[in-house]
Formats: sequence, C-alpha cells, structure tokens
Amino acid sequence: MKYGIIIILFFTRVTYCYAQDSVVHLSTRMFDQIQGIPLSTLDGWRFQEGNNPDWANTGINTTGWKKMKPEQVSKKMASKDGRVEGWFRLKIRLDSSFQNLPLYLGINERGASDTYVDGKLFESYGNTGINGNPFKTPVRSDKPHLTPIHLAPGKELIVAIHVVNYVPRFPLNLLESELGTYPVYPFLSGPEFVSAMNTYYEELGIYETVATTVCFVLILLFWLLAFQNPRETNLRLIALCTTFFGISAWLGYLQVYRKFSLAGTIAHSALLHLFQALMGLMMLVILPKIFTNKVPRKVLIFFSVVSVLSFFSLVNSYMVVLLIIIIIYVAVALYYVVSSWKTLKGAQWSIVAGVVVTLLWVAALIISEFVGQIPYGISFRDFAATCNFLSFPLSLLVYVSIRFKEIIRDVRQNAQQVMQVTEEKRQQALTQQKILEQEVKRQTADLTETLQNLKSTQSLLIQSEKLASLGELTAGIAHEIQNPLNFVNNFSELNAELIKELRTEVINGNLDEVNAITKDIESNSEKINLHGKRAEAIVKGMLQHSRVSSGQKEPTEINKLADEYLRLAYHGLRAKDKSFNATITTDFDESIERVNMIPQDIGRVLLNLYNNAFYAVSEKKKQQPEGYQPTVSVRTKHLDDNLEIRVQDNGNGIPQKVVEKIFQPFFTTKPTGQGTGLGLSLSYDIVKAHGGEIKVETKEGEFTEFVILLPLTLQG
Repeated sequence: MKYGIIIILFFTRVTYCYAQDSVVHLSTRMFDQIQGIPLSTLDGWRFQEGNNPDWANTGINTTGWKKMKPEQVSKKMASKDGRVEGWFRLKIRLDSSFQNLPLYLGINERGASDTYVDGKLFESYGNTGINGNPFKTPVRSDKPHLTPIHLAPGKELIVAIHVVNYVPRFPLNLLESELGTYPVYPFLSGPEFVSAMNTYYEELGIYETVATTVCFVLILLFWLLAFQNPRETNLRLIALCTTFFGISAWLGYLQVYRKFSLAGTIAHSALLHLFQALMGLMMLVILPKIFTNKVPRKVLIFFSVVSVLSFFSLVNSYMVVLLIIIIIYVAVALYYVVSSWKTLKGAQWSIVAGVVVTLLWVAALIISEFVGQIPYGISFRDFAATCNFLSFPLSLLVYVSIRFKEIIRDVRQNAQQVMQVTEEKRQQALTQQKILEQEVKRQTADLTETLQNLKSTQSLLIQSEKLASLGELTAGIAHEIQNPLNFVNNFSELNAELIKELRTEVINGNLDEVNAITKDIESNSEKINLHGKRAEAIVKGMLQHSRVSSGQKEPTEINKLADEYLRLAYHGLRAKDKSFNATITTDFDESIERVNMIPQDIGRVLLNLYNNAFYAVSEKKKQQPEGYQPTVSVRTKHLDDNLEIRVQDNGNGIPQKVVEKIFQPFFTTKPTGQGTGLGLSLSYDIVKAHGGEIKVETKEGEFTEFVILLPLTLQG
C-alpha cells in the first residue's frame, strides 16, 4: 500500500504534453498537485540496447532506436548472463512558465544509471561500470534522491540515461528495477515537491515511530501479564500477536529511516511479508478463541497457503494476494462477530469495536487509493494506515483491561459468596462440634472397650501360640523325662534288694559285706538324686515355656538353652513320626559367657526355628526318599559385641517371592491346620525387644538359614 501511495504521490500519469519533431514540450501546467512531472510516462523516449559512450552526445542519429519508455524495462531484455544494459534518450523543451523556477532532477531506480544532460554527465546513481569501476547497485531508501538542475526555458535539451541492471538467480529471478513497484523513474520537480516530500517523510516517520512505540509498549505489557497469569492462555496469544505487530511496525520504521542494498532490500521485504502473514494468522487465531474458544484449522491452513504465495510473489501479484488476505480476515471476523452477536458480553464487545474500526480504516484507505486527492491533505493515507494498523492491538488492550475488571469483579463476588458460605459453615460447625463431642465421647468409650478386647485377644493369640509350641514339646518332654524316671525306678528297685541283703549280712555279722553293700546303696542314691534333678529341670523348663513371661532378664547359658530346646524339638517330631531321622550338628562357642535375657522368650524363638527346620527337612525327605540325608545345624559364635545364633537346614528353601512376608503375622507356608502363622512373627518381636535382629538367608531347593544377632552389652 505504501508503494501505491508513493506512486500516486510522485508519479501520477500525465496525459498532457507537446510533441513536435520528437521534442517533448514541458509546461508548469503539467505539474501535479505537488509540483512534480514524471518524465518516464512521456511519449518521445528512444531506447537502444548495449553501451556506447558516444550515445550521450547531442548530435547522434537515433533513427533505428526503439520507441520505449524507461518504465518498460523488464527481465525479458536480459542477456544470457542476466545483464540488462541500454540507453534512453528524450528531447525536451521548457516553456517560459519555468522562468526563475528552481528545478530538481531525480532518478528512482534500483539498478545503476548515469544521467547526461546535453552530453554532460549530470549524476551517477550506483555505478554502471563508468571509469572502469565494477558494477554496483545504489544503496537507497524509499525517499527519492533529488539533485538541483539548471535548465534554460525555450532551449531544447537532450536527456540521456545509461541504465545497467542484473537479473539475480536467487531468490526472485527479477530485475532489481522490478523489485517492488519502481522501474526506472526519472522525474522533474519544483521546490514545492521538495518541501512536500520533506513534510511527507517527516510525518511518515512520526507515524511509523508512533506505531512502533505503541506496539512495543503493548508487547511489554502483554508479556508481563502473560507471565504473571500463566493460566490465561488468551494472554499468551495476545502477547504473541502484538509481538508480530511490533516487529512489522519496526520493519516499516527501518524502511523510512534506513538505506538498503539489494540483498538488504530482499531480506527486509521477506521479513516484512513473513511477520505480516504471522500477524494476520494470529488475528485469525485470537478472534475465534475469544468468541468461541475454538480455532478453525481449515481457515488457518488456507490462510497459511495464501501467505506463502504472497511471500513468493513479492512483486507481480503482491497486491492481489494482499487483497485475498484482507478478504479472508474480513470474512472470518464478520462471521464470528455475526454468529456470536446474541451471546456477546463484556470484554468481547471491545474486540467487536476493534474489528469494526479496523474495517472502517481499511475502507478509508481503499477509497483514498481510488480517489487520489482527498480534502484532509497528503498525509491522510499514512494517518489512516497507522490508525488501521493500531486499531486491533489497541482493541486487545481494551479487551485485556475489561477482562481483568471482569475477573476482579467475579473474584469479589466469589469472595463474598465464600464469606457467606463460610459464616454459614461456621454456624454449622459450632452445631456439629457439640454433636461431635458427644459422638467422640461415645466412640472413645467404644474404642477403649475395643482396645481392651484387642489386648485380650492378642494375649489369647500369644498364649495359643505358646500352647501350640508346648504341644510340640509334649512328646519330646515325655521322651526326655522317661530316661531319668527309668533310672530312678531301676536304682530304687536295686536299692531295695541291696537293703534286704544288708539286713541278712548284719544278722550274720559280716561287716565287710555290709560296708560294700552300703557303698552300693550310697552310689545308687546319688544316681537317683541326679536323674531326679534331671527330671525336675525338664519339668521346670516346660513350666517356664507354658507360663506368661515375667519380662525380667536373667543370666542364661545360651549354649545349654540352645542344645536343650534342640533335643526337645527333635524328640517331639520323632514322637509323631517314628520313621523320621535327621543328622543334628552343633558348633557352640564355649567362650560365650552367661548372657542376660528372658530365657523362656529366647527359648520360644529357638523352638520355632527348630520346629520349622525339622519340618522342612521332613517334607523334603518325603519328596526325595533316596540319597537325601536330612540335616539341621546349630551354631553360636561370639562376634565383637554381638552374639550370633545360626539355625540351618538343608530343606527346600523359601521362594524369593515370599521371603519378605515370612515375618508377617498369620503368614505361613504350611498347609491349613499345620501352622498358625504367628511363630516367626512372635520370634521377630522377641528378638527386636532384646535389641537384636533376625534375618533369613535361603536358596530355593537347597537350604534355609535363620541368623539371630543379640547384643552382648546385656552380658552378665
């Protein structure tokens, strides 16, 4: 649009001219509204391809030259190496209306050119290769370059222009003069044109500066709000859209204040088109998000395709593609505004206003392009373009401010509702508190009763486990106590016979025989006493195992305790199964002194481990009757400050999947009815209560070994 504006301002076609003998007569009546005459539109130009320095002279014959205007140069004229080179000549005569009027000659050309007036070099624009220098395109901006020229009215003048241009292979395959809308444009102007151009570009710079500044302020504001409110996704979209607006405005600012080479011009044009496309794309994303919270993918894909086409059509079809983009935006905007009209509320109206204002400014720009001169002055188009550019970003600012006001209002309403509900809840809480206090008292009483029942049940379970282990001991105790009882009975009967013999010998007076019999009776009595005490110890051990533990630690010979319970467990199993036999090995460390412990508790632990070991080897013997020798080993060892007890069997081992569960209450690997699942659990608790630890080492199919570690700090 800016290019179109400058074309209209600078190069409005002139249809009034004088032509006589190929001389173009110029008059001030040919000036446009800002005192400019675009010479490139005049008839009378002659063109010759190639280069000959003599073609700048005034007296050469141009009979074979083409009738061609400078604006008609195109890439079709290029040679194989892409070079376009030739000379334009025009004969002009100024009438007396130019008397005492300062004049300026300008060339708006992206290629290099040398301008001659009456055979004398007037000015070089870039470098065509003159004086042996290499070809170089001019570094230029949109602002035309004007050079004062002195032309005498009434005198015929020859204007000759040597132009050189190239068709670059990348990226556009266009002549440098075809990039944008500027071919070769020589023009003649008066002082009002210079003043108008200075005023125009000063005002244009102001508009570009205002647009860029406003956009960058909005960018900073929106991104700060987006980072502080990460849940508001629309804020991020708005900030991104405004960023594209800001970059586009900044690129427009550079177009006014910076001069670009060809590569810079191409890069600048590509970036400007890219961010304008992104700007339009984000507008098409934001509108449906605000109105319906949905994004039309098909519309975005179509818009993206059109934007890509505009990117690769920077010259020939740019205005067509731009018109298509505007139509898409207008259609989508109107669709969402109309379809959501009945449900619009609050901040959404600001977007509607922004869309309407944007469309109004677009209409004003279109009208200004067709009308040309309008009553508000030459800068109206840039003013309208700036207002059109900022309408949508400013409407987003209004939307965000109103939206935050709505959010704050909603928060306040919610806060009031919360306060009201809180007060109601507080009153309900006071009422419920009284009810709960009564309920707590009742439940506390129930829990106390339940706790007592649990304690009683726990005691019963523990006692049941003790009774179960006592049952295991019964047969072994019976076997163990039978031996000393047999000795007591046998020696008692023997003593009775010896006493009868003693009486006979006393009567006979055989004192030597009496002494011998007396010694035998004494020896037998000692043996009776020994085996009686043995029976007493067995009974005492049984009573200690069956009664509730006192919890008092006492010095205990651990080796003796371990050996005694080992024999009792073994004989108990043999009493149940006469065919069972096992090898028992012991390795007791005699350096271990008496240790303070609760003997009946540690004995219960050992008995559980022994019973499990004998059960394991018994089951494996049933599965492998041939070649298998059941073996149970017990070992004690003094390890620094600890006492180690190891109980190992060569049974089937424990599967790894159940190793972690064996110390859990009621877990057992025995068949139903053969185990309570409390033995190892109670053993674990007893060892922990003694400050020790119990662990298991096993290999499935080969062995199981329980290791008990007790601290010897309890040593007595």
